[in-house]
Amino acid sequence: MITESIFKANDIRGLFGGPHAEWDAAGARAIGAAYVAVFGLAGREFVMSRDMRVSGPEVADAFAEGARAQGASVVDAGLASTDELWYASGLLHLHGVQFTASHNPPDYNGIKFCLPDAAPVSPESLVALRHTAMGPVPAPAPTPGERREIDLLAGYGEYLRSLVNLDGLRPLKVVVDAGNGMAGLTTGAVLGPLGLDIVGLYLELDGRFPNHMPNPLIPENLVAAQQAVRDHGADVGLVFDGDADRCFIIDERGDVVQPSVVTAMIAEQELAREPGGTIVINKITSRSVAERVASLGGRLVVSRVGHTSMKAHMAHEGAIFGGEHSAHYYFREFWGADTGMLAGLHVLSLLGQGTATMSQLADRFGGYAASGEINSTVSDVAAVLASVRAAFADRGVADDDDGVTITGEDWWVNVRASNTEPLVRLNVEARQENTMAALRDEALAIIQGGTHE
Repeated sequence: MITESIFKANDIRGLFGGPHAEWDAAGARAIGAAYVAVFGLAGREFVMSRDMRVSGPEVADAFAEGARAQGASVVDAGLASTDELWYASGLLHLHGVQFTASHNPPDYNGIKFCLPDAAPVSPESLVALRHTAMGPVPAPAPTPGERREIDLLAGYGEYLRSLVNLDGLRPLKVVVDAGNGMAGLTTGAVLGPLGLDIVGLYLELDGRFPNHMPNPLIPENLVAAQQAVRDHGADVGLVFDGDADRCFIIDERGDVVQPSVVTAMIAEQELAREPGGTIVINKITSRSVAERVASLGGRLVVSRVGHTSMKAHMAHEGAIFGGEHSAHYYFREFWGADTGMLAGLHVLSLLGQGTATMSQLADRFGGYAASGEINSTVSDVAAVLASVRAAFADRGVADDDDGVTITGEDWWVNVRASNTEPLVRLNVEARQENTMAALRDEALAIIQGGTHE
């Protein structure tokens, strides 16, 4: 069974199995068959991998069965982070499929897709996939495809390290919180050879997430790493989401380094390597990044939120780097795809090759107060967006490029529907803390009141 709601703007995601299932093994099998038809893979190979979710083997096996019945052959990379799947697609020049629900609760599962060389799939192809998967099951191919296994973990780690100058790092103590997600597998392969003093938190793969949800955007999920940094006197903390394509940074004081600050830090490093290069950010990235890129002579491109749009802009613009407010970081040398572990390596390079602390590095950037992302469930998204627009439009310039954004002289408010969950997301930024707080509270009152006027 498949419900239409699992097909999101950038991927597939929904409750798998159980009494409230939005899809099941039969649905995964149908999606696998549709995938071959939509992407023309009969008689060709694609590479796939999965995260540590309990339902992962069942989802992956069913999808592979459906795809093989249509004549496609499977290169199975087994357990892997999402960015390791991007690496596999780039290395092998194959279409890629990752079975993951990222930061969602344990009873969810999903699928992320890419074209060869980790290129993004188009929104139109995802629509076609939905229509095909929910239609009649096609007749099987005369000859089913094959399935072979491949292990790419060591090569993935070596490749990431080759993209960053890691020579002469001073001794660093690093807290790594994998949240029982896929960074528990990749941390050793990537960071192990660097001689770091690693304090590991929740590195055991466990798709039930017994310690905390693998969503570092929610402050409570950062508390364990923040405390561990303080307790161990660590230089920095790295906190990953469930499929390890996002990385949050904790400074030596146990404070969160905002992802926009990390974006500015890495952008500066990349623009030093390629002056005049293009940097991609999303609509919610701090204004401080645009100011920093402009001061360095770089070119800035603004994308909608989400990896599909960001990757498309990375490719179209030939951008050297991109960053999102959600701690997704994209690199041209990584096929324009997002990788939390490579972002972590860049931060370790900056920190380890100088004498400044993490907080001192971060203090060079920023200058704005941010609300962080605040999520609310509402009954009528369109009506709430319209109400927010009306409430603020006479104080700034409004646009509808990605949800509703109202921009003032030294502030902005953005409200948009989630691409992955039934939520409305609020982000506010202002030069002054009190201005940000007032705008945040006003917008939140409208959203949570469900104003439909």
